[in-house]
Amino acid sequence: MSYRVVQWATGAMGKTCLRAVIDHPDLELVGLYVYNPKKAGVDAGDIAHRGKTGVLATRDIEDILALDADVVIFAPMLQPPYTSHDETIRRLLASGKNVISINGQSYPSHWGEGHAAMFEEACAAGGSTLLGGGLNPGFVVERIATAATGICTRLDRVSVQEVVDCGAMRSPAYVFDMLGFGSDPGSIEPNNPEWAPAELLNGLYSEVVAGFVARLGMTLDRVDTAHEMLPASRDLEVAAGKIPFGTIGHTRWCWHGIVADSPFFSLQIDWIMETAHLENPDQLLWQVRLEGDPTVDIQIDLGRRAGDAFKTSPEQYGVAGSVLNIIPALVKAPAGLMLMPTVPMFHSRMAP
Repeated sequence: MSYRVVQWATGAMGKTCLRAVIDHPDLELVGLYVYNPKKAGVDAGDIAHRGKTGVLATRDIEDILALDADVVIFAPMLQPPYTSHDETIRRLLASGKNVISINGQSYPSHWGEGHAAMFEEACAAGGSTLLGGGLNPGFVVERIATAATGICTRLDRVSVQEVVDCGAMRSPAYVFDMLGFGSDPGSIEPNNPEWAPAELLNGLYSEVVAGFVARLGMTLDRVDTAHEMLPASRDLEVAAGKIPFGTIGHTRWCWHGIVADSPFFSLQIDWIMETAHLENPDQLLWQVRLEGDPTVDIQIDLGRRAGDAFKTSPEQYGVAGSVLNIIPALVKAPAGLMLMPTVPMFHSRMAP
């Protein structure tokens, strides 16, 4: 017996998840949703550079809703507004499919009972469960930082910093229009919640901040932002095109979870095209710091396996691994909203 999986979208992350599903002995791919018209009707194996699967990609959500599937790996490209995919997720849940989203929904309750209730009602209708997962959200805060608090007798403040090299991103629309690279820094107010990229990322990562505070049994006052757009120190040639000197070459996103009128949890994400504005040019992917008794410092990086000849990045592998390894727990979970457990682990076999 195996878990029946639908892969939703085949961008960089989605395609990596698709390959991992096809390759896993205890997962059966039963459906594939795509956005690109050129991929519609194409065998999933051809899209994933694998053998034929007999599963043809579709752009019709009704085809997906009609399937008998245990879980949908929901991996569409980020796009504003943050709520743009909510209705689709609710339809999938109401059709009886568990959903794991790699682009949010890590703590819907942050937005109030009314917002969370819309997902809860869909889960109740389908007997299904919704989980937000991946690397961030899904791993570094929900598992690493959360688990580390378990050795503290006193905890004053927690911070997580992520540094992502965006130079290999190939989509000009995503890099320049969505993320703001190459724009005039003076033309953007990143802390304006109505600016589309800020609205989107504030939605995504405010849930991460709020979820972490809630896990520790604390009351969140609010989430403050301290975003910065930093200029390129020189002309930059990247996969998506050219970033001229003085235009945005580094976006620094920062959210502060305020507890008892003081910053308690800070999440900073630096998306960079160069290292000029980093204090440490050799900084690893993540730095986690817990200030208290004891103070804890954790540095984490992801690397490539020796001999790996594929273009898949370590981060893409990590997202796929995080998603696949949580499937058994997701399927067994009661209907409703699920928080990422702190200790999911690798499953070489996962047949129920």
